[in-house]
Amino acid sequence: MSVHFTVRRQVAADYGHRSRGGPVTVYARAIHAQLYGLPADNDDPPVALDELLQAAHSTNLPEQQAAILGQLAEQLRNATEILEWARNHAHWRRLPAPAWEWLRDATDRTRDLADGLDTIRPAFTDAPAAALASPSRPAPPRAETSSVVAPPTAPAVRHR
Repeated sequence: MSVHFTVRRQVAADYGHRSRGGPVTVYARAIHAQLYGLPADNDDPPVALDELLQAAHSTNLPEQQAAILGQLAEQLRNATEILEWARNHAHWRRLPAPAWEWLRDATDRTRDLADGLDTIRPAFTDAPAAALASPSRPAPPRAETSSVVAPPTAPAVRHR
């Protein structure tokens, strides 16, 4: 038996729909696991962000939701390292100061997001009453605005 799921890429453009994958892959994996006798449930969340998004949309179990948030925090830490790399290269290449400052702020915010996810992740596995009574609530997001402007981009070209 062979099952193949596919969607023409142009379908979304033709009918004005947006697509970001979806639960079809979950069904495909379950069918594949059943046919070949593989374990259907993997306790580890996926590493790729698109697969992590699909896993987030297809689970209702608190433990899996907490694991997904933990994996997202790890991916944000990886993004922080990439931003630090870009910031260093911006400094070495003597790019304009606003570019370096924007990368610095993005690095700090990404690190804060990862730390915040680690703070709230245990609330997903706690009972709802215990989560509400928890004295250690995450800090609200900073309301400060940055005066740093993102580096300019090329003007958009309009085609007719």
